[in-house]
Amino acid sequence: MSATPESLFTCLDRLGIVHSTVEHPPLFTVEEGREWRDRVPGLHCKNLFLKARDGKFFLALMPGDKRATLGLVEKRLGCARLSFGKPGMLMDIMGLTPGSVTPFGLLNDTARRLTVLVDTDLAAAEMVNFHPLHNSASTTLRTADLTKFIRSLGYEPVIVNCGE
Repeated sequence: MSATPESLFTCLDRLGIVHSTVEHPPLFTVEEGREWRDRVPGLHCKNLFLKARDGKFFLALMPGDKRATLGLVEKRLGCARLSFGKPGMLMDIMGLTPGSVTPFGLLNDTARRLTVLVDTDLAAAEMVNFHPLHNSASTTLRTADLTKFIRSLGYEPVIVNCGE
């Protein structure tokens, strides 16, 4: 059964992670969310569900305004050619649909198939925003607490510059 926003918030509370959530119209792209930047504090982020040619999967967490350069990420990680993962695999692994990709979907990756990539610029931010398993809200938390959440699920985030 897929995680819900309520089970996510319970998990964050159990970990002692302070978080706040703002409801908004569904946002499918960073561009659509620009008008909400003044209403939601912290770094606005994007999340890329990626697949390497060798079958490995990655979740890249990046600032919303940073352009991903997959060729550079491939070289920095030493992995086979990266491409965007298909919606069916996104649903199968993270229980999410396109436009709702979020690190909170790691709750659904019970087989731990993903490698979590955290962009260097995101890692340096104090506060970050992600969808709480659906794209009609944004949840704000400290970046250090995001790392705590990711590690609590058994992942060790890889810090890498994901673009230019």
